[in-house]
Amino acid sequence: TMVTAGVFMVARMSPLFELATFTNLFITFIGAATAIFAASIALTQNDIKRVIAYSTCSQLGYMFFAAGIGAYNSSIFHLMTHGFFKALLFLSAGSVIHAMHHEQDMRKMGGLFSKIPFTGSMMWIGSLAIIGFPYFSGYYSKESILDNAYFATTGMANLAYITGVITALLTAFYSWRLLFLTFHGDRRADQNIFDKAHEPSLVMTLPLVVLALGSVFAGIFFAEYYIGKYQTEFWNHAIALKHEAHHYLPFFQTLIIKSSVALGVILAATIYFYNKNSASKLAHILKPLYSISLNKWYIDELYDSVLVRPYIYIANLFWKRGDEKFIDAYGPKGITRLISFISFYLSRFQSGYLYHYAFAMLGGLVIILTWFMYY
Repeated sequence: TMVTAGVFMVARMSPLFELATFTNLFITFIGAATAIFAASIALTQNDIKRVIAYSTCSQLGYMFFAAGIGAYNSSIFHLMTHGFFKALLFLSAGSVIHAMHHEQDMRKMGGLFSKIPFTGSMMWIGSLAIIGFPYFSGYYSKESILDNAYFATTGMANLAYITGVITALLTAFYSWRLLFLTFHGDRRADQNIFDKAHEPSLVMTLPLVVLALGSVFAGIFFAEYYIGKYQTEFWNHAIALKHEAHHYLPFFQTLIIKSSVALGVILAATIYFYNKNSASKLAHILKPLYSISLNKWYIDELYDSVLVRPYIYIANLFWKRGDEKFIDAYGPKGITRLISFISFYLSRFQSGYLYHYAFAMLGGLVIILTWFMYY
């Protein structure tokens, strides 16, 4: 729900958003920033599911900046294709964790392709799809988004395009980093756990096959309906469509996009497969940038400092001083103390001796008669 609802809402309300120029600029900026921000975090994460989770956030950025520039059909198309290969990646990660006896740290894996080749193959298919490898599903939807960003005339379209290309490089890097750290290279897992690693049962592998088919063929079969010649009939006024002549990216721009993806793969292969020591060296050389990425841009710490701690301080202030020392002190507890004080002294009149009560009644009668005599 969290992944799909926002993109669906913007696309479904596209006739309204088409009239809101500033809002579209804002959506484009937030989408582009999210795409590169989340991708930069995924570069250094060591939890296999966390890498894929930040990848999801990054791909959402693609969808939103596509919606921001008015390419609502491309946005939903990428949402659909992304659903296949991202579900494939997540469930494949679950298969890896199952095989590794609940281990999620990729630094404690390596060489698993020989033990779980089916899961490794599924992860490869999902990774090829997410980087936009030709003729896989992600190729059609992501290329469509970048095409629209390049030719868009709205504000921030150039920013979205440049960010999208850089994000494509980062996506290729962290996807191949995950593959090399998990399935290839030297074994870093405990020998006992590694020996027991095995493929899951059919109940886990069958969904992977279905998702793999979607990851490969969803783009081929549905591109014409979502973004091609049948799009008008397919969408049937459900979203706002831009009826413009179809443009093809210049060869040089296509080369830049493909080269960025290839560069990401080459860098990941060099650092995490061919020259394994370079990863720690780069982390040391680029320590400030590495720390920012590893600690998720310190967003959690910033959130804690700016929102959580002040909120707790104010809550404690209202609790200790406002509630306990004022409301309770002068409210329920104050009334209780007052009643106890009065009751303590009134109880002294209750001695239990009859002549005391008779004397009190006589005294009261004298006071009443005196009152009536004078008034």
